[in-house]
Amino acid sequence: MAKRVQLVLNQDISKLGRSGDLVEVAPGYARNYLVPQNLAVPATPGILKQVERRREKERQRQEELKQQALAQKAALENVGQLTIAKQVGEKDAIFGTVTAPEVAALVQEAIGQEVDRRGITLPDISQTGTYTAEIKLHPEVTAEVQIQVVPE
Repeated sequence: MAKRVQLVLNQDISKLGRSGDLVEVAPGYARNYLVPQNLAVPATPGILKQVERRREKERQRQEELKQQALAQKAALENVGQLTIAKQVGEKDAIFGTVTAPEVAALVQEAIGQEVDRRGITLPDISQTGTYTAEIKLHPEVTAEVQIQVVPE
């Protein structure tokens, strides 16, 4: 049985690891594929220190993003309720629906900060009234916003 070789990945490789991970692979796989394709480099003490520094910088960057998201959440909670006007038919039924881009524009207007429309989760809004929308600002931070739909 051949000895395993330790490598540090330069790129994400499915079923093996992410960029910067220390992995153990068969010597032939390392020698014939990973190293020549520049997908990995042999693990040396210097390379391991570089990887550790990169991970620390990434961790700090993620922490900063989380703090920004928490500040956005506080700003959204201070706004209270967002109001959107829609055309209304019989029995307070609205024409069309309230969409995530419309809510993103309302949030932009209210707090002056951009929110990704793909992170907005809306309930089915088919009548006038007050609804709660969830806005995912960060993988660990979610804000809830009250949306009031009124007749135009």
